[in-house]
Amino acid sequence: MDAVQHGKSALRRGLLQMRSRLTEDDVSTTGSALARRALELPELAAANTVCAYVSVGGEPPTRELIDTLRGRGTRVLLPVLRDDDDLDWAAYEGPGRLSPSGRPGRIGLLEPAGARLGRSAVLDADALLLPGLAVDGRGLRLGRGGGSYDRVLQRLADAGADPALLVLLYDGELLDAVPAEPHDRPVQAAVTPSGVHRFPPGPG
Repeated sequence: MDAVQHGKSALRRGLLQMRSRLTEDDVSTTGSALARRALELPELAAANTVCAYVSVGGEPPTRELIDTLRGRGTRVLLPVLRDDDDLDWAAYEGPGRLSPSGRPGRIGLLEPAGARLGRSAVLDADALLLPGLAVDGRGLRLGRGGGSYDRVLQRLADAGADPALLVLLYDGELLDAVPAEPHDRPVQAAVTPSGVHRFPPGPG
């Protein structure tokens, strides 16, 4: 493990520890505030298709947001974890159509029960909601370290697709800097309960 990867791992542990101290009330209250803030984003208001995810555990809640988007007529796609840790996608058809992940060791992950649309379905997205533990002032995101969304972002880049990249976070998870590798791609905005935080576009 090189120095950057070691730095990412250490930072992840600290951030996950902070999230583990949140109460159910903390998480529930945050969900409404995040949905309200996120729905103010023009990138979501104008989107025909949004690729999102179902939050689990102490993650910043996404349920109210994805239900509201679907209620507005937005097509919401949710990820399905493949055996190779890449992501397939399926349409979100409501909370009654979510099932536990079939992957061993992934207890708690909820996935859409509908037809799988293939890995390339993400190319239709106007906005992509990325899970994350932190974002820095450059817009660089610290993920959970599984690499699934790195593959998604590379697929978008290879296809020349450019959806808005958005992250939901708790207040306190906007950092001055996170360890970064050459493949890390900045997001356009992070949404926290206290507001929307936008980042300047990178070089090129």
